[in-house]
This record gives sequence, structure tokens and C-alpha cells, in this order.
Amino acid sequence: MSEQTQEFRIERDSLGEVLVPRDALYGAQTQRAVINFPVSGLKPWRAFIWSMAAIKRAAADVHRDLGLLGEQQADAISAAAAEVMNGLWDAHFVVDPFQAGAGTSHNMNINEVIANRASVLLGGSLGEYRVHPNDHVNMSQSTNDTIPTAIRLGCLWRLDELDQALVRLTDALRQKSIEFDGIVKSGRTHLQDAVPVRLGQEFGAYARAVERDRERILRSAEGLRRLGIGGTATGSGLNAPPDYSARMARRLSELTGLSLYPADDLFEAMQSMADAADFSASLRTLAITLIRIANDFRLLSSGPTTGLDEIRLPAVQPGSSIMPGKVNPVMAEMLDMAMFHVIGCDTTVNLAAQAGQLELNVMMPIIAHNLFEAMQVTIGAVNAFTDKCVVGIRANREKAEGWLAKNTILVTAMNPVIGYAAGAALVKEALNRNMTIQDLALEKARQGTLKRTTGEPLTEADVTATFRDLRKFTEGGMVGTGGGG
Repeated sequence: MSEQTQEFRIERDSLGEVLVPRDALYGAQTQRAVINFPVSGLKPWRAFIWSMAAIKRAAADVHRDLGLLGEQQADAISAAAAEVMNGLWDAHFVVDPFQAGAGTSHNMNINEVIANRASVLLGGSLGEYRVHPNDHVNMSQSTNDTIPTAIRLGCLWRLDELDQALVRLTDALRQKSIEFDGIVKSGRTHLQDAVPVRLGQEFGAYARAVERDRERILRSAEGLRRLGIGGTATGSGLNAPPDYSARMARRLSELTGLSLYPADDLFEAMQSMADAADFSASLRTLAITLIRIANDFRLLSSGPTTGLDEIRLPAVQPGSSIMPGKVNPVMAEMLDMAMFHVIGCDTTVNLAAQAGQLELNVMMPIIAHNLFEAMQVTIGAVNAFTDKCVVGIRANREKAEGWLAKNTILVTAMNPVIGYAAGAALVKEALNRNMTIQDLALEKARQGTLKRTTGEPLTEADVTATFRDLRKFTEGGMVGTGGGG
């Protein structure tokens, strides 16, 4: 016996003989895909493997109940699919996501793994196929309906995990908004000084923004619950029993614990990837929000001696290989990079979703890969950012309030009394003389040169009262809700 025949077994498909690794659960068509598409070295995400296995398990159960599949074969398929769902055979899913269109190689990979494993459970050997990958595991199915169904199931499978990550981040930001609510600081627009805000109001706004994005994600996920399974090729339902679609949605709901129902138009479910694109867009919107928050954290913690230094981020690792003592905002930087990647995934999903033609979108493998990758990266990045950054943020009250005292735009509070033009002149002079606006206004009031719009002079008491009222206005919560409320 040659060394090659010891390492491989011979399998056959419609194109002829194929050498398959001796212990592989997959078969000829998967091996052809491995040979033909050595592109990225990437493998399917667990969410995709789980979803495809759930479909095959549900199909076996439905076919057994309908009397279309023998009980022994159906039970073996169901048992093998359950093992795949539980992660026992992940190493045997080897097809690159950059492959033949629509995902036939993915579909055959799962069909062959389950068929071989079911055959072994029935006392057979690998490649014997007492359970056939096409005739039995793929009964009443097509790549056209299994792959888009798996995309929907996989996203829903991880939805709770993503949701909890966003809830934790929202709660952490809101807790900081409460903790920082007593710190009045300079607001900034155009990166320039603006009217006062509370640090708690800034963090409360961050919390609300993440909360809004979470609502968008949950809303878009509802569209993923309608399944096109049963449409087989093109949505026609060819070779599927009349009530197969409804039975499959019901059985998948039972197996997965997800709320699922049949699509009202199986042809649309084959043609359109709009639901996937909508869900991807909600992840992109979250990414935009998180990038903005991460960049704000980087600005607010900049310095510390030569920057804003209004907040202090937790020091989680040294920031330089050459500059001793340097600490960088590494978790915010990580979140930026992760969310850039998520936006890239969404761009791929968008391009692939619009590339569908006539009765099928053949770009589904890369839609699946990028959606599941975007969810993986988002969940991991958000949890790390929450745990390693947000919960440990400290406010630098002295620096925040110190910047506020130097903020010449506080003159805005005097606009109703002295007018816009006079206020602008005060700002210019305060900057030239390196004075606070309040000190300059008091000086001019003592000199009798600070006038109301009516021409009457302003007193020092008037100036003091105006700035006191401004602080009360800010502390009283009238500038936004603050406190995350």
C-alpha cells in the first residue's frame, strides 16, 4: 500500500475521483473546494457552522415526521447535526469564504460532514455514505435557500450576546455620567471653547447614543426572522413538500429558541439580501458612534501635561518602548481600529447585496462571513472597552474647572445685557491680555466702561450675578438632561 493511499481515501462525485484526507469527515466536493479556492486561509465562523447544522437537523426531523426519510437515517442525521451544533467537528469545515458563488461548497461541506458522521453512527465507515449528502442530508433543500437562512439564523444566534455587550457599555457610561455630574467644564464646538456643560452631561449623551444604536440593531434584527427555507432553487419550492417551509420555521424555532417564521415571498427571500444589509447598516451606525466616543476619550484624556487632561483613562499597559512612563489611550485606539474594520465589513456586505442578479445573490458566502465577523469584532471590542476603559475612568475636576475659568466664551451669558458686539470685543481683549472674561468684565464695571444695551453702566454686582446665574443654570441641569437621564 502506497504512502498516499494510507493518507487519503478515494471518493467520487459527478466529475470523477477525488483524493480526500483519510480521517476527514468531509468528502469529494469539499476537497475540490479546498483545492480550487486556496485564497485567504479563513474558515467559516462558528455562527455559520451552527446555523447550517441547525437547518440540516430540522430538515431531518421534518422529513422523518412526514415519512420521507427512514427513522434510522433521520435520527442519525439529527444526532450528527446536533454534534456539529455543539462544536464537535469544527475542524472539518475548511472551505474558504472566497469561493464559488452562492455557497454551494459551504452547503456541501456541511452535507458531507453530517452524512459521514451519520454513516459512522449507523455502523458504517467514512466515505461509505449509508446516509447520502445530497439525497438525505440535503433533502428538500438547495444552496439557494439554506445559505440565506443560515445568515439570518447566525446573526440572531449572537444577537443576545451583542445586546448584552451594549447594555453593559450603556450602563457603565451612565454610571460615569452620575459620578461626574457635579463637574462643570467647558463645552466645545468646532474643537473651540463653547458654553459650559457638565462632564456628566457629556457621558450621559454617550450612554444615550449607544442606547439608540442598540434599539436600531434590535429593530433591524426583526427582519432576519423571516426565513426563505423551503424555497429550494430560485424560491420555487421545487422538490419540497407543500408545507415544508412552515414546518421548518416551526422546528427551527423549537431547536434554536429563536422566534422565526416563514417568509411571505420565497422568491424575494432568494433574490434579496436587503434584510442582511439592513442589519449590517445598524452595526455600521453603532461603529460610527463608538468611533466618535473613543476619539472624544482620546481628546479629553490628551496630555496629560500638555493636553486637555479632563479625564484619566486606566493605565493598562506601557505606552512606549522608548519614552519611560508614557501611557496611551490604548483601549480607545483599539475600539477605533475594531470599528474601522466593522465599517469595512459593512461596505463588503453592501457591495455583495447589490450584486445579486435575477433569482439569486451569488455573493452570499462573503455576506455571511462579514456579518459574522462584524458581530464577533463588535462584541469583543465593546466588552474589552467597557471592562478595561470605561469602568475605570476618573475625572480630573481641577483641570476641567480650570479650563472653564479661562473660557472667554462665558461672555455669551452677558449677551442679553451688553449685546453681541460688545461681548465679542470683550473676548478679543481678554485673549490679548490673557485675562479671564469675568475678571475683565469686573475691571470694566469698576471703570464704568461696561454698558448695557440701553446705555446704562453695569456694576460689579451685576457682573458677579450674571456669572453666578450662569453656573446655577449649568448645575441645574437645564443644559441637556445630564446624569444620563
